[in-house]
Amino acid sequence: MMSATSSTPTLLATSTSALGSFVLADTGMTLYSYAQDAANTSNCYDSCATAWPPYIVAPTTSLAAGAGVNGVIATTQRKDGSLQVTYNGKPLYFWKKDMKVGDTTGQNIGGVWFVVKP
Repeated sequence: MMSATSSTPTLLATSTSALGSFVLADTGMTLYSYAQDAANTSNCYDSCATAWPPYIVAPTTSLAAGAGVNGVIATTQRKDGSLQVTYNGKPLYFWKKDMKVGDTTGQNIGGVWFVVKP
């Protein structure tokens, strides 16, 4: 699982001509939502979570929004007790095939994975 690198992880907004605005973790890696998730509930475990690592933070972590990120940032508890970052109630994930900052190769995978819009 990928974790935040700073003591106060900040969600950042960026944009491309192809996708428009979308949200990044403070590491610069793109964040995704899963259409099969319920509000504040992840349905991505086991092999799904291997391919789509949840954005996990420590219980004492403060979360912040960068410029252009105006939604509600919170956490939800996963089955294993870890805390996954949510944005407007959507659990957030990384995509294992995104190799460098700003990659968006997970967009529309299976028609259920999408970059998170600010």
